[in-house]
Amino acid sequence: MTGDAGAGIEGRIALVTGGARGIGAAIVEALARAGAVVAAVDIDEDGLREVAARDYGVQPSGRASARDFSGGDAARGRPSRNAQVPVGRVVPFVADVGDPGSVARVVADVERELGPIGIGVSVAGVLRPGSVGETSDEDWAATFAVNSTGVFTVLREISRRMQPRGSGALVTVGSNAAGVPRTGMAAYAASKAAATMLTRCLGLELAGSGIRCNIVSPGSTDTDMQRLLWTDEAGENRVIAGNPEQFRVGIPLGRIADPADIADAVLFLVSDRARHITMQNLYVDGGATLRA
Repeated sequence: MTGDAGAGIEGRIALVTGGARGIGAAIVEALARAGAVVAAVDIDEDGLREVAARDYGVQPSGRASARDFSGGDAARGRPSRNAQVPVGRVVPFVADVGDPGSVARVVADVERELGPIGIGVSVAGVLRPGSVGETSDEDWAATFAVNSTGVFTVLREISRRMQPRGSGALVTVGSNAAGVPRTGMAAYAASKAAATMLTRCLGLELAGSGIRCNIVSPGSTDTDMQRLLWTDEAGENRVIAGNPEQFRVGIPLGRIADPADIADAVLFLVSDRARHITMQNLYVDGGATLRA
C-alpha cells in the first residue's frame, strides 16, 4: 500500500489522552497535521489551551462539527456552545483519566460535539519512582489508577461506540519497561504491562468488528517524566550509556527519543497503511531492549 504516513486520517475524529504535553502533545500535533479533528484530553487545562492554540499549518479540505473552548462549562469538559471547527484542528477537553466517571463523560462529550471517534490513543501516564519496599499503597494505587485502569476505561468507552460502526483504530502508549525489569520502577512497569496485555486482549475481541488495537512502547524519551529521573545535566548521557549497577543496558542508536519519534509510530498504526496490523507491540527505544 502506498501513500503518505497519515493515509486515511484526514477528517476523522481522534481522541488523545495526556494530550497537553510530552508524547501526548506530539501525537496531537501529528494527527492534526494529518488532517484529523483531535480531541485533546488532559487534566491540565492550561496545557490544553496552549496545545489547542498552536498553528498546525493544515490546509483542510473539509470541516467537522465541534465546540468552542472558552471557559465556563467547557472548562469542566462540557460544551459551551456549538461551533464549526475545520479538520486539522485541536479541540481541548478537560478530564481526569484516573476517574472512570470523568472518562465516560468526556468520551460521550467528544462524540456528541465532534462526531464518531475513529481513532483513540491512550497516552496519559504517571510515574512514581521507588523500590517495592519504598512504594506506598497510595503510590501503587495512584499509578494503576491512571496507567492501567485509566487505559481500561478509555478503551472500553471508545470501543463500545466503535464496535457497532465496524471500524476504528486504538493505540495504547506503553513502555519498554513493561517487558524488562527495572530497579526503582516496579509500580510503573507493572502498570504498563497490564495496559499492554489489556490492549492485546481487546484487539483479539474486536478483530471481527474491524477494529485494530496496538501498542507503541517507547524507551527513554525527552519528556518531563524522563527528566524527573535525571539527577544532573549528565543524566541523558548516562541513560544512553547504560548503567550496569542498575542492570540496565544503554541505547544502541546512541540517542534518546524525541516525542515526535513516538508520534510517528502512532500515526502509522492508526493510518490505513497499517490496516492489516493488530495486537502488536511496536518498541520505539533505539534498540534498548535488545529484543529477539
